[in-house]
Amino acid sequence: MPRLRSRVGVLLLPLLIVLTACSAGPSQRPPVAYRDGEQQVAPAPQPPKPAPVPELGPPGSDRLAWQDCAGATQEALGSPLDPALRVQCAQLLTDLDPPGFPTQGTAQLSLLSAGTGSVPLVVVNDAGGQPGTLFAAELATRMSPEMLATYRIIGMDRRGTGQSDPADCVPSADRSALVGFDPKATDRASLDRLLESVRSSSQECLLDLDDRLPAYDTWRTAADLEELRRELQVPKLHALGRGEGSRVLTTYSERYPATVGRMVLDGAPDPQLDARGRGEAQAQAAENSFDAFSTDCAARPDCPLGPDPRRTVLDLVERTRTAPLETPEAQVTAGALVRGMKLGLSDRDRWPELANALAAADRGDGAPMARIVAPLSRGSGTFPPRIDAELITTCNDTTLRIPPERTADIAADWVEKFPLFGGVSAQYLLWCGQWPVPQQPLPSPRAPGLPPIPVVSTAHDPLVPALSSRHMAEQLPSGVVLNWLGAGHGGVGRSECVTSAISRFFVNGEVPPEGTACPA
Repeated sequence: MPRLRSRVGVLLLPLLIVLTACSAGPSQRPPVAYRDGEQQVAPAPQPPKPAPVPELGPPGSDRLAWQDCAGATQEALGSPLDPALRVQCAQLLTDLDPPGFPTQGTAQLSLLSAGTGSVPLVVVNDAGGQPGTLFAAELATRMSPEMLATYRIIGMDRRGTGQSDPADCVPSADRSALVGFDPKATDRASLDRLLESVRSSSQECLLDLDDRLPAYDTWRTAADLEELRRELQVPKLHALGRGEGSRVLTTYSERYPATVGRMVLDGAPDPQLDARGRGEAQAQAAENSFDAFSTDCAARPDCPLGPDPRRTVLDLVERTRTAPLETPEAQVTAGALVRGMKLGLSDRDRWPELANALAAADRGDGAPMARIVAPLSRGSGTFPPRIDAELITTCNDTTLRIPPERTADIAADWVEKFPLFGGVSAQYLLWCGQWPVPQQPLPSPRAPGLPPIPVVSTAHDPLVPALSSRHMAEQLPSGVVLNWLGAGHGGVGRSECVTSAISRFFVNGEVPPEGTACPA
């Protein structure tokens, strides 16, 4: 027996060593459960469920001084408004820096309210796009009667845009240079000329705005929305963001998660990409959108750009690189043509106008294209040029700074890959090289416990790739993708299917099924 015990001990010793080694730290294996003699792997932990769709809540006792502005709004839009659509304007005074930051004074922001409902719905557009007040007025003309009976659609001209205190600091000559710069220029000597305009713009804005310059950004615009919510005296902020304006809402959701109401992102930048990645993705998206525009035009018997619109436009851009079109308003360069095309592609309803303007330019008449691109560098009506606010907000939101020599390599690569829009996208990387790096990077949209947030992904959006919007929905703990197979910047108000689904969400709290697809 002693000999048998000795052999057993020898056999057990290695097993005990293995067991001891395996139990020395936390197990890397999933927990297991035994039932009826069968081994079962426990289910993986599930992410927390999103909060329920918030109630609409009371209308609140508005403290803002609203006044009728239907006439001025109709004139600015250039189209008639329904007399039954109540249109009012007001001003919001907000601190340039939120509490806890050194104060740099106040900013006056313009607001517009459209609709007959009682619940505020705030809409936010791109900093370089249509001013928020006009965006709200135009959106109201395209919404369902149920939406207009339930909500007052409120647009806000973001810091430095529209009728808010403007960021009017870029010299006129530099605006023209930034908008009209050669989209095919990839050599260092040419890009150095663009860099001079960038340097001049940054110096003038630093002198003009001084310590106020960093306050024109998305982080602080989110604080403006919270100030607006308090002035409206409502418990939750119901809101819709389009394109880059969606980042204002995701930033708001990170900073003020307890007051997030019903929110929709109508196209959203990819939160996983840096400035270079977003620029390349946008160049590809613009090329795809132009292909859709080209196919649509060529399919028409009266397409003014001929059987191959892309070839016609590529030849036009190449000619205007050395022979810009002269007009009474402004010189139309190759760069202005390309930027005007992006503006025209953004609105599917304007595609016939864009095709006719390009055809006129091909015949030597640049006036129609000059009118399309005018809002960027010369402004329109009483609204200032958009490029100032776009430049300042973009650079204040972007931490990446790429050396000029590296930008030249990127430009050469993108022009090869994306013949129409690659060069312009690369130029944005050079815009911020002379600007201070922001001290407050934008947060990732990860706040837990948010209610469902539908994200519209548009197949042919020249400013926000469809994949970027889907990535935003995946990043949000409660994001829900709604796919639109159409074209243009944003689907709400343009697609009947998308508009109906979003209306049901805002009015009835009905969340669109994940992955819903709306036809073009």
